[in-house]
Amino acid sequence: MYQLLGALLGGPPSSELLKGLASLQGGDTAMGIASKTLAALAERTSPDAANREYNNLFIGVGRGELLPYASYYLTGFLNEKPLADLRGDLMARGVRAIDNVKEPEDHIGTLCEIMAGIITGEFECDSDLSSQKAFFEAHLTKWAALFFTDLEKAQTAIFYAPVGSLGRAFMAVETDAFALQ
Repeated sequence: MYQLLGALLGGPPSSELLKGLASLQGGDTAMGIASKTLAALAERTSPDAANREYNNLFIGVGRGELLPYASYYLTGFLNEKPLADLRGDLMARGVRAIDNVKEPEDHIGTLCEIMAGIITGEFECDSDLSSQKAFFEAHLTKWAALFFTDLEKAQTAIFYAPVGSLGRAFMAVETDAFALQ
């Protein structure tokens, strides 16, 4: 799920990703309903339309409707202490930014990709459950669910509204699961 959210929030979806999303299925849970809605929208959303929506939401002229950064959600400003804390954590874990990436590391898409990498063992750091929990609690717990709620309700979100629903529901599942540990 982190890989999917990272792909959807890191940039507009490709035609291949839209085609794959169209095959999603789900049940009567919050995640299942969001998955079914996302599948239906992916089936009828063109890559150009998804690109326009992504740009309106996250880039815009001057700025998008939403600023998907931990620093902004936690302090009201970009490039603040949450970003510095994240960079320190990543350095301690031996995780380095990719040279050609221009976004600050506290972008929600990047954080989802990092979480996926920790879980899958992609990075040469501890990837056990306690390490996953520590990263989640330090960098996602305090703001990610609020961001996903804002994405659900964003004025320009059509395709991305169920991405917000899916992300919000997944953050709730993760919060509950880590609380059991």
